[in-house]
Amino acid sequence: MSKTYHLTTPLSDEDIEKLKCGDVVKLSGIIYTARDAAHKRLVELLEKGEALPFDLKGSVIYFVGPTPPKPGDPIGSAGPTTSYRMDSYSPTLIAAGQKGMIGKGKRSKEVIEACKKHKAVYFGATGGAGALLGKQIKSAKVIAYPELGPEAVRELEVEDFPVTVVNDMYGCDLYEEGRKAYEVKED
Repeated sequence: MSKTYHLTTPLSDEDIEKLKCGDVVKLSGIIYTARDAAHKRLVELLEKGEALPFDLKGSVIYFVGPTPPKPGDPIGSAGPTTSYRMDSYSPTLIAAGQKGMIGKGKRSKEVIEACKKHKAVYFGATGGAGALLGKQIKSAKVIAYPELGPEAVRELEVEDFPVTVVNDMYGCDLYEEGRKAYEVKED
């Protein structure tokens, strides 16, 4: 039976240990945006031993390329992008201290293994609900790679940002569990 948690970033090992796939989490605090081009640059910085534009320890990265804001809003529509494009980079970032990722779609076995080894989780956000998700973002500022436009790294302040645990640190995959519930069992 799934539970609902209210968590504030940065996330700790204790936060991650209590989460199970299917749990609903309402995140508050600071999260960061990055898609594949930004992920590539972040991993290159780590490989060179250079500083990142934000502290990875306990961080949550949202895979999103938001639309421009309407006047008076901090951000436009902010729906999740497909996560598999970050699969080659995520294990490195997780090993360096990242605790959470937000996106949509399945993750590779390498990402799932990194979550198990380093106590991290993959959260799913509802695709197609970008305008509603944007309302949970209280502030947004570009902190790195402005030349990437919507894919620049942003620091977002969120309040009760709704996500679901898709992959927990125990190896559970909500997509697989969901399929099992509807598979036809032959006698």
